[in-house]
Amino acid sequence: MESAAQATLTVASTSVSMFGLDRSELSSSTMRLIHFGSARHLAPPRRRQTSQQRQLTPIVAVVSPRLPNLVVKDPKNNVPWFMSATAETVTKVLKSMAMSRFSADLAGRLMNDASKVLVYLATSFCDYLEERVLQLLGNEDSCDGDTCYFLLDHYAPVPEMAPTTNLPVFGSIPACLDGEFLRIGPNPRFQPLNGYHWHAHFSRPARAGFPSIFTIDGDGMIHGLRVKDGKASYVARYVQTSRLQQEEMYGGPKFIRVGDLQGMRGLSVGIIEALRKTFGVLDGSKGDGTGNTAMVFHNNKLLALHERDLPYIIKVQDDGDLQTVGHEDYDHKLRHPFTAHPKINPVTGEMHFFAYEVVTPHLIYRMVSKDGVVGGASTNHTARSFRDARLRHHRELRRILRPSVAHKCREARLGLLPRYAKNESQIRWFEIPPCYISHTLNAWEEGDEVVLICCRNESFDIKPLTKSKRENGMTLGSRLFEFRMNLKDGKVTQRELSNLCTEFPRINEEYTGRRTRYGYCSVFDDEEMIIGVAKYDLTMEPSPDASRELKVGGNIVGVFHYGQERTGHEAIFVPRNPGSNGLEDDGYLIAYVHDNTTGKSDVVIIDAITMKAEPVAVVKLPRRVPLGFHAYFVSQEQLLQQA
Repeated sequence: MESAAQATLTVASTSVSMFGLDRSELSSSTMRLIHFGSARHLAPPRRRQTSQQRQLTPIVAVVSPRLPNLVVKDPKNNVPWFMSATAETVTKVLKSMAMSRFSADLAGRLMNDASKVLVYLATSFCDYLEERVLQLLGNEDSCDGDTCYFLLDHYAPVPEMAPTTNLPVFGSIPACLDGEFLRIGPNPRFQPLNGYHWHAHFSRPARAGFPSIFTIDGDGMIHGLRVKDGKASYVARYVQTSRLQQEEMYGGPKFIRVGDLQGMRGLSVGIIEALRKTFGVLDGSKGDGTGNTAMVFHNNKLLALHERDLPYIIKVQDDGDLQTVGHEDYDHKLRHPFTAHPKINPVTGEMHFFAYEVVTPHLIYRMVSKDGVVGGASTNHTARSFRDARLRHHRELRRILRPSVAHKCREARLGLLPRYAKNESQIRWFEIPPCYISHTLNAWEEGDEVVLICCRNESFDIKPLTKSKRENGMTLGSRLFEFRMNLKDGKVTQRELSNLCTEFPRINEEYTGRRTRYGYCSVFDDEEMIIGVAKYDLTMEPSPDASRELKVGGNIVGVFHYGQERTGHEAIFVPRNPGSNGLEDDGYLIAYVHDNTTGKSDVVIIDAITMKAEPVAVVKLPRRVPLGFHAYFVSQEQLLQQA
């Protein structure tokens, strides 16, 4: 038994140079060797032979638990070996392994690894095919590390960082901010092979049965500021999604990205991903989302969200470190994607969410009770996808509103859906001029009207931005708008509330679904960088001034400038006394801000009532936090309640 195993290892070792493999890759602790006999020994031997008597021409496949980016090649043709082998030969080889005179233990190990060998060969085939296709089709609009706007400067990815304590604090951190301030966003673990897009909405052609698909590239990374008793620490961890774990196993990108979805290249990489899933190289059954868009705390669980996947449970440790626990599927009752923008009813504790897929039913609306029980109804509306929802609290009419995304070639519509709707027949549609609505500030009822305050765009482009286009920015063009839907006559009116380029609208979440007076929006400059925050009083009329300068006037009652050479992230509102029914704006705004002069970031805390230029406190971070998406605050009380 020992001699047979030793002979196999010897034969494999002497064949290393034949395939150009490093001997270190044959370490017994990390590798497994599969030995294929020559064609004349495919059949079981008729008489017992010692391993020394066998004259073998081996083909060796090295299989690592991490499956390195390695291709076993035929030295004569200099092509991947599997491309010159037939399926019949592989079948005979596997049978030969099972029926050989090797020890039963060794044969069993070889058979157990046979499927891994085939996956390895399929991996090499798909990698080789992808490389050749990209070379053949050209890559002039690709997004590599030297040209991609979303992989440079403020967007450049950073590695994980363990908790760093005793950060410098200037000013005094309010007691209500004891907890963890989180900011999630895309941070690609591996260099994209083809295209890469930071934030995009990909719309299929206007064709019944195919809804728009919203998705974002870049593996999710959470940046956390742990605050306790006025002291602060910083941590950064990846959301350990199924997608990320699989790509880390292979040591490179394997899943398709939105930046890939262009022309023939997009079609080709889509086919290659389908092949990878068919051959077992990739497992899509556990989701392929990046977990990089938003976070929410519900039913004593902190969830990382992405439009294409189930939520991931994140556990905040005592020292502020972040641990990915796994998917939240609500006792196997959630078998479809979960929106990155759920809304929690502050009165009932219910969480309402949407999901949309290419397969039927294309659109699903459901509700999770405050105790984590999934219920709700499913709709099957095939021609529209939906974005953000806001709850309305009123006597009989308790509805959920979610604006649809329009194509330039057809109308846009706002959909009004009863909160406890059972089917799509209860949706009421209101047509509006074509536009793209990204995020909502709030919505509520006033008499016979439903009022929606949101950020409206004329259009949105998924094409990756290269370095040469940097001066043009992202052409975001988002403006704060008000829509009023009349429930009696079915008419809808709209008006612009500000000519500033604004996004990431936030309110005091305790007022979700109720009439809101104050809203806070991030304000962008001409290069689409956040330069500050504007406080809006929605009871006042907009300023007639056409200037895009961030200043007080009209319905803008307060502003905060981040300063020269400083770029901000989303600012969120934290109430001073949660649940006290105090003043709506009695609290603080908190945001990550990057300082271009130092190359590092700060956390800035702002008085939400006065919006004074002097911040309440500033926490100096040990490094830069890349630009990302949504921020979230988890209070100390919530941290203690974690399941």
